[in-house]
Amino acid sequence: MIKQLNSKVKYIGTDDLDLDLFESQYIVPEGISYNSYLILDRQTAILDTADARKAEEWKANLAQALEGRQPDFLVVHHLEPDHSALICWALQEFPEMKLAASAKAIQMLPQFFPGINLEGRTVTVKDGTVLELGEHSLQFYSAPMVHWPEVMVSFDKADGALYSADAFGKFGALCKCGFYGRDDDDWSCEARRYYFNIVGKYGGPVQTLLGKVRNLPVKSIRPLHGPILEDNLADYLKLYDTWSSYEAETDGIFVACASIHGGTLAAAQKLADILRAKGAPKVVVSDLSRSDIAENVEDAFRYPKMVVASASYDFGLFTPMYDFLHRLQIKGYCNRKVAMVENGSWAPTAGKVMAEMLAAMKDVEVVSPAVTIRSRLKDSDIPALEALADAIL
Repeated sequence: MIKQLNSKVKYIGTDDLDLDLFESQYIVPEGISYNSYLILDRQTAILDTADARKAEEWKANLAQALEGRQPDFLVVHHLEPDHSALICWALQEFPEMKLAASAKAIQMLPQFFPGINLEGRTVTVKDGTVLELGEHSLQFYSAPMVHWPEVMVSFDKADGALYSADAFGKFGALCKCGFYGRDDDDWSCEARRYYFNIVGKYGGPVQTLLGKVRNLPVKSIRPLHGPILEDNLADYLKLYDTWSSYEAETDGIFVACASIHGGTLAAAQKLADILRAKGAPKVVVSDLSRSDIAENVEDAFRYPKMVVASASYDFGLFTPMYDFLHRLQIKGYCNRKVAMVENGSWAPTAGKVMAEMLAAMKDVEVVSPAVTIRSRLKDSDIPALEALADAIL
């Protein structure tokens, strides 16, 4: 896809509708975009390349957009392979072109392209470095661990464009979700799933980056995935500030359930009914065995409170719940209130394991007492669920 953004800037990225799993773990039913940009000024700069899966399409876009000109620079904001697969090809195709990247990115390049010759071909950029192109210029800001250590973002004061690397990205091909954020029916939904699963562990570095760019006269955010954001920028920035501060976005309770034969799920659904009857503003129930774990991680971070309800298994914890809590742990889940329901037919062990895993997370308050169900929910269990609902509320 080629799209003219202004008189001197073009979008030259590609959509991928055939990818089954992004990063080999996240389902992308609406595909993904690999965004790339081209500035045609007194000097010409390519801003990032694309994934090898879309190499020929990206090369064709670049050739058409260049209109016979030779690029002076290839700017590398992020070295992850879905944005950098064509670097070596571009350096060979345009022998006079230089690569502008952070010192860390330049150091890491031979790991991805063994034998690459960078002698005399690189420009090292750091915080405050300005790459003058003519009317347009790129001022760089380091963004380590958003979400790799070599990441840079850049700001072009000529048109107020912030090239944000993976920050402000989202799942979804542009032909599906819209080229601009205003065309996207619900940007925050897939942007939230993307953020907490891809970037979410690194809230501190995201906060640092927001501090660097907060006072820039940004008119457009151009990420490496997902639509370009131009309208209501304050809303997008506010969401990123909330997410990266590990604050809850929506008042409510997420009930995450791992049930083998349906008994635990019935208890979780009954608890959800009790919570609603007691005035919980929103209650969301998810069957971990039959839902996208990335969406479950998203919801765990979205709400301030969570209930984990799980069957015991092999004298431990049923695996979908174990996998879910492990994912929360490595993604930095914190500052939340959690209640527990366990089920066991002869030796309930789920509560002990869940408590141990939650204890390893920062500032997670585990509400007591936990509720133990024996095989199936009974009328005699209802008072305990009522008490648990009062405690979490």
